[in-house]
Amino acid sequence: MNDVVLVNCTVTDARATGVPGTASGSRTTEAGAAGGKGRIADAAVWVRDDRIAAVGPRERILERTGDARPLDLDGAYVTPGLVNMHTHLSLSLPGEGGDSVKNMTAHELALYMADGARRTLRCGVTTVRCVAEKDHADFALRRAIESGRAIGPRIFTAGRALVCTGGHGHEGSDTLECDGADGFRRGVRSQVKAGADLIKIMISGGIAGKHEKIDTPQLFSDEMAAAMQTAHAWGRKVTAHAGPAAVIAEAVELGLDCVEHGYQLTPEVAKRMAERGTSLVPTLLVTRCKEFFDELGVPEWMQCRSLGAGPRHLESYAMALDAGVDVLLGSDMPPFWDFEGTNASVRELECMSEGGLGPAGALYAGTLGPVRWLGADADLGTVEVGKYADLIAMDADPLAGTSAFRGVRWVMKGGRVVRDDRSGWEKP
Repeated sequence: MNDVVLVNCTVTDARATGVPGTASGSRTTEAGAAGGKGRIADAAVWVRDDRIAAVGPRERILERTGDARPLDLDGAYVTPGLVNMHTHLSLSLPGEGGDSVKNMTAHELALYMADGARRTLRCGVTTVRCVAEKDHADFALRRAIESGRAIGPRIFTAGRALVCTGGHGHEGSDTLECDGADGFRRGVRSQVKAGADLIKIMISGGIAGKHEKIDTPQLFSDEMAAAMQTAHAWGRKVTAHAGPAAVIAEAVELGLDCVEHGYQLTPEVAKRMAERGTSLVPTLLVTRCKEFFDELGVPEWMQCRSLGAGPRHLESYAMALDAGVDVLLGSDMPPFWDFEGTNASVRELECMSEGGLGPAGALYAGTLGPVRWLGADADLGTVEVGKYADLIAMDADPLAGTSAFRGVRWVMKGGRVVRDDRSGWEKP
């Protein structure tokens, strides 16, 4: 049995942020001093097997832990692990870097994605939502991680994204071409059959399609409706790659659960998203990452389209915040990618914070908000009794500044330490 007690730390989660709906959780913290608010100084966290057995002031918890092994975190701030809601572990953009991934054999692709999963977990992202992966390799990777044969985050996945013939991303094996209402019904069912936790549809053009524009509509109303009705009947939420306001507005009225990117929102559409409970994963990095594009050899036409969309993209994000839309962390870039002095997940969260969300909102958007969307908040997202011990530690206070996450130095998933910089040890 794994039996360890984390000491010499401050516990902080989204219940301490004042974000609406986070004042208290569904479970009770161990200590009255915590007030159910997710902030405990001089704390202890007792972990037994893969879950949290107790959390509260150190002295009170240590009275109960018996022979549990103490693990001193040296004054660190402990939060739940980050959740990246827009992940492609098999990403292949136009250009030399993307071509190298496209040309991999099935065996090479599996190993490539497994390495990305390991690196993702190591940087403090303990859960990902994959939103289009090649050849259903994501399902094999998820099984390998769950069985302990591979190291990586918890995976929620859409399988292959559904596109119209010739639609956004149709060139790759991470999408499935469908046409007509019946075609999209079959597409949804095929991904559910494979094991999809959610469904992704491409309802407009994007920055990576040479023969389309960001604002090109790509699905008819009956196709969107069929996909959403079928997915919802099977208990799956639907997220959509979407850029223009008019297309998003139509999808929101049809029951869309989440928008990816939202490059060209209007205040009216953002207001309707908030009213209908449609979340936004803004992926701000994808329109401000020239260094990343250069590294992969992304062609000039795509760079111009992407970077040119940046100012409007940021305006759309501000509109979403003003309207009260639920915004969630998602990088689109590989979660672990070294970018601007940190990893892509943290840099995206910083951009969200700098764009008006602030440190408290960013903590929610990177932890509890995503797991609520995933329907996993009974097990993840806060540091509470009974939840999985998916925890990260850093030296700075994330409520004082989102850049604290640049200093993640310790990672635990399911009660097992997978990174500990101060001991010089990392699980191989």
